[in-house]
Amino acid sequence: MAAKTNPFTFLQQVRTEVSKVTWPSRRETTVSSIMVFIMVFLAGLFFFLVDQGLSWVVGLLLSLGG
Repeated sequence: MAAKTNPFTFLQQVRTEVSKVTWPSRRETTVSSIMVFIMVFLAGLFFFLVDQGLSWVVGLLLSLGG
């Protein structure tokens, strides 16, 4: 079991670790966000087209039986 650390020491350790983090710039964040929106749109379009295609195939198969 790990040794207990007092709150002051813990906060010092947290502050030290946070200072090591490389934060993205505003431009990097903007570009990444735009890329995410584009990929979400493309994935949505892909799944919409696949759904429409499968719906058409199922409708065709059901019309053959009736």
